[in-house]
Amino acid sequence: MRGRVSSVNQLFIGTSNQLGEFESGITAKFFGVVPAVVLGGIGTIMVVLIWTKLFPQLFKVDKLVNLEDRKVI
Repeated sequence: MRGRVSSVNQLFIGTSNQLGEFESGITAKFFGVVPAVVLGGIGTIMVVLIWTKLFPQLFKVDKLVNLEDRKVI
């Protein structure tokens, strides 16, 4: 079972990079290189702000702690 899960995970990781490169290339073709970079930066900041609003408890975490052992990971 672990091999199957690992292969599906690897498939998604491998294709996500290629899809991201394709999206960046299409954006640069239509808007130009500099506007594509600016749009990508703005998009990244927007995702971070939305995630901060949706999951405020994650924003407040300063270290990971294993609750069973009470050890810092």
